[in-house]
Amino acid sequence: MKILIAVTHLLGTGHLSRALTLGRAFASVGHQVRVASGGFAAPQLNTDGVVLLQLPPLRSDGVDFTRLLTASGDVADTAYRAQRQAMLCVALTEMQPDVLITELYPFGRRNLAEEFQALLSAAQTLPRRPVIVASIRDILAPPSKPKKAVQADAMITEFYDAVLVHSDPAATRLNISWPVSDMLAERLRYTGYVAPPAATPHPQGLGQDEILVSAGGGSVGDALFECALKTAALLPDIQWRLLVGGSDAAERIARFQAMDTPAIIEPARPDFRQMLPLAAASVSMCGYNTALDLLQSGTPAVLIPFDAGTEVEQGLRANSLSPLNGIEVVTSGDLTPDTLCAAVRSAIAAARRATDGLHFDGAARTVEIATELAEQRT
Repeated sequence: MKILIAVTHLLGTGHLSRALTLGRAFASVGHQVRVASGGFAAPQLNTDGVVLLQLPPLRSDGVDFTRLLTASGDVADTAYRAQRQAMLCVALTEMQPDVLITELYPFGRRNLAEEFQALLSAAQTLPRRPVIVASIRDILAPPSKPKKAVQADAMITEFYDAVLVHSDPAATRLNISWPVSDMLAERLRYTGYVAPPAATPHPQGLGQDEILVSAGGGSVGDALFECALKTAALLPDIQWRLLVGGSDAAERIARFQAMDTPAIIEPARPDFRQMLPLAAASVSMCGYNTALDLLQSGTPAVLIPFDAGTEVEQGLRANSLSPLNGIEVVTSGDLTPDTLCAAVRSAIAAARRATDGLHFDGAARTVEIATELAEQRT
């Protein structure tokens, strides 16, 4: 089969990372995969087996997702958006996919609705209409107004064959964060969590007994990094390592190093997941991919969910994980060196939690579901 995945990450890189994991799963069993990415380039992510189509990139203006900026920092104008839309539709027409996957839309990315709707409409006119599915994480940003859920339902009814929820329903069901209508309930397919295979410990032992501090691929974690550097002085017997992501990582690393700290500060690493099982503890936000890394590794963890603006998704996820052994949650409003120090000590002292019991084969299950749907259309 031929698979086209449309995704745009606007702040961190989690959406693209998950889309690429799905793409690699399709490619691993012989399918042809193209991922159309509309966010900024993330060269640290694994694109093995996947053709990556980079659209003219967009990012949000901080946490203001109503203002979308280009690489030059300008607000994206009509011509810039039209170029993206045209590239998407050309890719669709050239590829003639058997399966079209839209990541997050129509449950989010409403500011990109025009290009997604153009893509969906173009798919309807192909000689052979592809199976169309939406791909969403375990927890969504709840709709701020009821009409947003109604609008999403209307799009699902008109265009979509299924909605793939990348969660284990034994842990998190979609209705925790999104109103699930009867129509939507009929189209939901829970896949299990979308995660790469659990990482084996780093062969060189990197990360052993360290506190690993990570904050995704953007600058929104700088307050967390700065607090971690101050906290390191309160725990001088443990090595702290900050992994800084984003296109401006070098500049931010230099600023952090000027704080005169014994912590190791370096760019985000592709072998981070192998370091995690050896770490004394992890300090991070609580995005989807980060949460899965922690669940798979069993590493003690302190979660500081991203909650700027109207963001509640990470807080909902962190609270759902907080009853587990070795997981502590500190809100950004309560984050100080003292509270972080106490949380790290508590997480490390807790009994090691089990790493089995949940389904992490969501990528393989996604391939199975998409294949079933495609076969039903023949």
